[in-house]
Parts: sequence; C-alpha cells; structure tokens
Amino acid sequence: MDKNVLVVGAGIGGLTAASLLAKHGAKVTLLESSSELGGCAGKFKRHNYVFPVGATLGMGLEEGGIHERVFRFLQKPLSIEPLERVMQMVHPHDTFTFYKDRAQHVHHMVQHFPQFTAGIKSFYHEIYQTARIVRTLMDRLPVLPPTTAKEWLYLLGSLQPKHIRLLPYFNQTLDKCLRVHGLQDVQEFRQMIDGLLIDSMQTGSEDVSYLLAAVALDIYHEGAYYVPGGVYQFAERMGESLVENGGILRKRRTVSMLERINDMWQATDHRGNTYEATHVILNVPIHQLPNILSPNLLIQLMKPLREGITTPTWTTLTLYIAVNWRKLQSPLPSFRQISLDSAQGLAEGGHFFMSASKPEDILRAPDGIQTITISTHSEAHRWDTKEKYDAVRDELSERMLQAIEKVVPHFRESIVHFETGAPKGWERFTGRPNGHVGGFPQTLKSSLFNSISHRSGLPNFYVCGDHIFPGGGTIGSATSGIHAARSISGERLI
Repeated sequence: MDKNVLVVGAGIGGLTAASLLAKHGAKVTLLESSSELGGCAGKFKRHNYVFPVGATLGMGLEEGGIHERVFRFLQKPLSIEPLERVMQMVHPHDTFTFYKDRAQHVHHMVQHFPQFTAGIKSFYHEIYQTARIVRTLMDRLPVLPPTTAKEWLYLLGSLQPKHIRLLPYFNQTLDKCLRVHGLQDVQEFRQMIDGLLIDSMQTGSEDVSYLLAAVALDIYHEGAYYVPGGVYQFAERMGESLVENGGILRKRRTVSMLERINDMWQATDHRGNTYEATHVILNVPIHQLPNILSPNLLIQLMKPLREGITTPTWTTLTLYIAVNWRKLQSPLPSFRQISLDSAQGLAEGGHFFMSASKPEDILRAPDGIQTITISTHSEAHRWDTKEKYDAVRDELSERMLQAIEKVVPHFRESIVHFETGAPKGWERFTGRPNGHVGGFPQTLKSSLFNSISHRSGLPNFYVCGDHIFPGGGTIGSATSGIHAARSISGERLI
C-alpha cells in the first residue's frame, strides 16, 4: 500500500486506525505526547499500584464486536473474563444488578417494580428489538453522517427492509419511549436508566437519541468483560501490532503545527522535528485544532467540525484509590455505580462509576490490594478559578467518599493510597483542553446525521476519537478510527 500516514494521538481511535493501516501495508508513523498509550483508556502507576486512567469496563469483545474484530484482524487475542453480573447499581432506595442475560435482567427489574410489570416488560421488549435491528448495521459499519457519494452508496447498500422500521425513531428521544410504556413518572426506574446513559451517552433519558440509547441499554447484554490489568491492554496490543507491522511509534512527541505544503502534510513537534505524510489522522480533542492548524486551514473545515471546536463538553473529577480489601467485609465488586438522591442530578458527585481490580489481579496491585478508579461528571465552569477549583475538588471528593462509606463500611480505613484527577490533571496528562472528556452528549442535535464526520473537509486529513461519530467510549472511538482507516486504504479491512 503506497501511502504514508501520520497519526497524531495514541488514544483508542488513533491506535485502531494506525494498527489497521500498518497491518494492511501502509507506512504509518504514530506520534503521542504522553509516555503512555491509550489516552483516557490508558494507565499510570503509583508505587506498586496500576490505575486505569478512566473508570471503564471491557466492551465490544464479544464475537463480532468492534474490538473483537479489530484484534482478530491484527491477530492479537486478549485475555478477558466475561461478566454474567455486569455491575451493581446502588440507588438511595434500592440496589439493582445489571445481568448479562436479558430475560434475567427484565425479571430482576420486574421484581423491583412489580406494580409496573407490563410497562417494564414492554419497554425492554421494544428496546431489545430496536437494538437488534440497529446491530445488523454494525457488521458493515456505514459512516454517519455520509459526506461523499461513496459513503451514501455504502449506507444505502447496507440497508435492509427491516431498517425501514427505524425511520420513525430518528427524531425521537428515549423519553417518548418511557411515556409510551407508562414509565415516565417511575422516578427510581428512570434514575437507574439515566445512570446507565450518562456514563455511555453523556446525557439522560429526557434528551438522549432513542436509537443510540436502545443500543447503549442493550449492549451490556451482548457482552461485558473484565480485562486483567485493565482496558489499557487494548492500547498495548495495538501498539505492539503497529510496530510489528513496520509502523513507527514515537512517545513524548507533542505536535505543535500541521501545515499543507505542496500536496503533502507536514507536522512539527515541540522539539522542532518535522514529519511528512500524504495522509493525516488526528486523534486529539478537536478543541486543540486552533492550536495546530493555521486560520486559513481552520476555515476550510466542515461546518459541524468548526462548530464542535467551540462547544464544551463535560469535564470530570476522578479519584484513584488503593485499598487493603482485607479490612473490608468483602472485596469490592469489579464495577459499581452509585447514585445519590435524584435532586443531586447525574453530575457533581450525585452519580459516579467505580471500577475496581479483582483481588487476584496482580497486574494491577499486589496481594491484598485493590486499585479503584472512580469518576463523576462535572461542568467546566465550576473549575474556572483557583479558589473554585480547590473547593470543588474537595467538595466532590468528600461527597463521593461519604456515599461509598454508606455502601462499604470502613472504606476510608482501608485506603492505602489516594489521589485525585481533576480537570487540569486531565488537561496536562491527556491533552484535553479544560479537561473536556467523554465526547458530546448524544442528543438529537449532535448524534446520527447531526454528528461530526471523520472527514475534516481538508484533503487527506481525517479526525477520530470521542468527539466524532459514533461518540464516546472505546467502541465509539475505535469505530471512528476504523472509518478513517477505511477511507485511506479504500478497503473494508474488518
């Protein structure tokens, strides 16, 4: 393959594109500003403790799943442990378990809300049926929004008669579905659904796109996994594959400028080194584009991408904690959500996600220790002064610790290491301006045909990552990387 590709940023999107193209035979150079791979799905080490940067579980690893297809193509199998009980969801008045088995999950929900049995059964029947139809598109993986004749033809060629049933739902939110099934005022059920959606869709049931919400609520049933060591293993495997297939991987290289010179792209890093390429894939937050591209190139970007550059997203406070689990009544479960009273909302410590290492996972911690990553959404304006920054960090940390102690007695006494990852830390270590993470909320205004394409509008210049369709999470980021790799290679690849 006679193409020279420069990939900027070794997050999941960039690594997916780079490793696929290198395996396909392209000349690939990948530049990463950090000393670690994976971006928000990477890791860092303190003493003998390894912490995943973000609180995530393994998804898309089932047969035919996005990551499974990538690793199969790369011939890089992963060690994974399937979860029959995906996560525990702790709410003020009840505790729920998310089961992989759909029938068991619905039965569990009916047990919690017996007076709404018919509505809950019909709600999940519709959600699962819709998700099943949407998933039939995931094999061919058409681009949204299509921006070229080829992409439109590929999308149309991917459609089957059953997909006509999806048309009425394109401009519908999940809120309407809840109303159809008489569940709109079942506050505890709705809060449980919202907790699942804020972590995957960056918004709740009132505003989220119905079609994407259906997939988000169903995808855990397709397969959720514990990955020994952490999801950073995705990045490590793809980095290995890239190098094994002749690609060049350079860490601690921050690109400060990208220029178009004589039909070629030239990148300059912070050390003054230059790199030339026929094609560029940018896997950095799109908010960084004004710092990398000249004004005459910025104005040529596609309108949705230009508008996205000035649109803020959530930021986060993350706690990184190591505990001596023998001081607890039992080891912590691998994955748990905790939600406070609905008046607290879905952010600012009112809802948070915990991912803990298994006690026997020696890749994460020595015997007797579990490492935990805990993350909550937060609004960036709460952190915009030094005085507010320190106060909000302490306030949210304390709110989450208090909530955990109600569920896990003696939790504070078990802590052997504690540190926070506040917005400036995310900006410094993952290159996220103002700590913006997770991508855009998947509302009707910013999803599906209204999302941002991987095509930038500039020649041979592509973007990928959680700001690009289909959005946040490792599956979304990988998908945008696949689209970029396909556009450059001219092949389907996986």
